[in-house]
Amino acid sequence: MSFGRPYIMKTSGCIHYGWLVLKDKSGLFDQDYLYYFLGSNTTYKQFDNLAAGSTVRNLNTTPIQKVEIVIPPLEVQKRIVEILDEAFEGIDRAIALSKQNLLNAHELFDSYLNNIFTNKGDDWVEKKLGDICQNLDSKRIPITKSQRKKGNIPYYGASGIVDYVEGYIFDENLLLISDENLLLISEDGANLLARTYPIAFSISGKTWVNNHAHVLKFKSINLQKFIEYYFNSISLKPYVTGMAQPKLNQTTLNSIIVPFPSEKYCQNIVNKLDKLSTEVKRLEEIYQKKVALVNEGMIERGKK
Repeated sequence: MSFGRPYIMKTSGCIHYGWLVLKDKSGLFDQDYLYYFLGSNTTYKQFDNLAAGSTVRNLNTTPIQKVEIVIPPLEVQKRIVEILDEAFEGIDRAIALSKQNLLNAHELFDSYLNNIFTNKGDDWVEKKLGDICQNLDSKRIPITKSQRKKGNIPYYGASGIVDYVEGYIFDENLLLISDENLLLISEDGANLLARTYPIAFSISGKTWVNNHAHVLKFKSINLQKFIEYYFNSISLKPYVTGMAQPKLNQTTLNSIIVPFPSEKYCQNIVNKLDKLSTEVKRLEEIYQKKVALVNEGMIERGKK
């Protein structure tokens, strides 16, 4: 069998031959203590040392009998279980609180973003995207994976960085100034409709972009960031063609009407959204770290 984490069976039924069944016949163990102990990193390391196979790690009854286990008195075992139960309940509460904080931050961000675009001021104007930026799609060069030379330059596609290569297309010379920023907008892929990751994202410095992302250059970084937030907030369904492989072509992209305010107000909006976005990312990191601590901890919660 390949080995994983222990489970306590609380129902009657049949067990697959891939499971190793243990039963305390001598009455030496508190069941929950044995569960915690078998799921601990200490025991797991013993399993790993005893397991056979390189690709699929297997255990059977013979090596399992060699596992060393600590057997304190039953009263001590029960106290250990109480302490661990209380600790994991505390962890669960902390994770739930972190998740709620993250959801609240997302709701605040989405609410502020929605309020911006539904309550536009008198100084707002509407123009075609192609009229307020320069499209640099013609400078993109796709490289197949087999032809890429490994390097430290990020190679971008529709979903972000897909590899690191040698050489670059865009840099301070091509883009005129050393801190030039570009806005990438996905050209194709299911994410145009599914939205599992951002549609638009900014890049800077030396980069290489393939033909799965449109490359836009703006005169103002504030306008660029504003348009980035705008595109990540709207549905692109009316502009996307194709069912099996959704695509947003350059002509359609350039014709999309975008609303935007004056430069000063645009900067204020971007600063506020940047702060909210940073807070969301901070809470996301806290939540993921707490989840990771449990996953790397003594046992896999919820299986007891």
